[in-house]
Amino acid sequence: MSAANIYLTFDGNCEDVFNFYKSIFGGEFLSVNRFKEVPQDQGMEIGKEDEEKIMHITLPIGKDSVLMGSDTAGGYGGPIVQGNNFSI
Repeated sequence: MSAANIYLTFDGNCEDVFNFYKSIFGGEFLSVNRFKEVPQDQGMEIGKEDEEKIMHITLPIGKDSVLMGSDTAGGYGGPIVQGNNFSI
């Protein structure tokens, strides 16, 4: 079977959505990174309101497929518009 890797972008509720997906698909997150973890020398300015948002999360949803996602924060990722918030 071919792999399907899906990336979803959210406007602050990525963690809630991925916890729901985890309850459906089972398994464990392979990674959970928050914007507060970005090294200060990377030039990204993240406001306090965005520090706990998800920068990247990964959940296996089958033998060959992975579901990944993130929130937008501090202007990174652009505004969420229905239709531009996913890639396969």
